Amino acid sequence: MPSPTITEISTFAVDIEEGLSKYPKQLPSKYFYDAIGDQLFQDIMAMPEYYLTNCEFEIFSEQKGDILAAIGDAPFELIELGAGDGTKTKLLLEHFLQEQADFTYRPIDISGNVLEQLMTACAQEFPELEVAAVEGDYIEALYQIHEEHNHRRKVVLFLGGNIGNFPLPEAKQFLQELARCMDPGDLLLTGFDLKKNPSIIQAAYDDAAGITASFNLNLLHRINRELGGNFDLDQFFHWETYNPLNGEARSYIVSRIEQNVNIDQLHLCVHFEAWEAIAVEVSAKYGKRDIIDLAQETGFAIKTNFTDRQNYFVDSLWELRA
Repeated sequence: MPSPTITEISTFAVDIEEGLSKYPKQLPSKYFYDAIGDQLFQDIMAMPEYYLTNCEFEIFSEQKGDILAAIGDAPFELIELGAGDGTKTKLLLEHFLQEQADFTYRPIDISGNVLEQLMTACAQEFPELEVAAVEGDYIEALYQIHEEHNHRRKVVLFLGGNIGNFPLPEAKQFLQELARCMDPGDLLLTGFDLKKNPSIIQAAYDDAAGITASFNLNLLHRINRELGGNFDLDQFFHWETYNPLNGEARSYIVSRIEQNVNIDQLHLCVHFEAWEAIAVEVSAKYGKRDIIDLAQETGFAIKTNFTDRQNYFVDSLWELRA
């Protein structure tokens, strides 16, 4: 993985100091993704309990022709937010190339490590594919692409249920910002994890093997490695909840004891009470009515929905209204 820039280190440090100085404490889940976190997330997606990946894989495998037909024949920029390793997206890329669609692939990810892996894989598997990756924050990267004044239509992918990483008010704000980086007629394909049996959702985020726990606790490892922290991971544990009323699965890191943690590069001493929690992630689930309301309130119109056979997940194709 390339060495992080001064700007990246500064942003990470500022966000960590701000989050651990709050009460209640909270840390952004985007910082789960370093080289170790990337691998742990690949392990999560391979878990039998983590149904989301298989559902979206099924949708793309069986409905890729319908997805391309809904996008249409005009040339387009295929822009993927949070591209990861591109496992599912490659199903679309392969089909689009086979059908000789005129497009450029623009993966965006905060992790330079995973983007490097994706670029290498695409070069090997799809040598004819034009790929122009952008490392960084989604909105900043989208503005960068928008300012290139490329007149091709944008088709933005936001897959894997990642919209659920925002509580509903923040999801609306994010989509409104996203719309400002797009032009009328541009498309957005968004993955929504649908509300279902709460026990299925709970198991997906609290697996018996403890992989999700390791993924979340890696954030403390990262603070130790990059900022000189002295978190003792044996004195913290992962805790997961799911509220079927508002559809929010929430992840926490909980201190087992009263303790102080020093972070040398921040000149910060963080005090934890026994059983005090750090909020680290929200994964919101949606009802069909929620999706319709969200599209309308953020300036989009739903063109069509692609759902798996179990009705666990939907990839919803939206068009930005004029």
